[in-house]
Amino acid sequence: MGQQQLLLIVLSVIIVGVAVAVGVTQFKSGAVDSNRQAVIGDLVNLGAKAQRYYRTPLELGGGKQDFNGFGLLSANEYSNANGNYQVVATAPTGTSAITAAASSIAATDQEIFIVGSGTETGNNGVDPLKVYARVTADSIIVVNPPLN
Repeated sequence: MGQQQLLLIVLSVIIVGVAVAVGVTQFKSGAVDSNRQAVIGDLVNLGAKAQRYYRTPLELGGGKQDFNGFGLLSANEYSNANGNYQVVATAPTGTSAITAAASSIAATDQEIFIVGSGTETGNNGVDPLKVYARVTADSIIVVNPPLN
């Protein structure tokens, strides 16, 4: 009878250990997905701001059908609890994190890219998750790099 009780205790400990491991994995996966969705939401909002700048006349502080001069203005726009953001003129490459730094477009461009680097580790398990949005006058396309 003592061996049977010991066996049941060991079996119970193993089952509880497996359940805890599965729970931790599910929680981590949920945190990454949540951070990715938050970064995407921020990118869409910033993309809409860029489109508003594009459509606003030069006399009213806009770009007059151009993204030239568009930049993120406040500290909350290039860094917040979800991640860091940057405006660039060409499509980003690589999976390394970006730093929170003010940026603006200096060239005459009909499309810009807003890059977001999240706070959670991406799918590759090493680098922070990274997402970017391609913004034109009439579209905002969000792109998830395949490794991140």
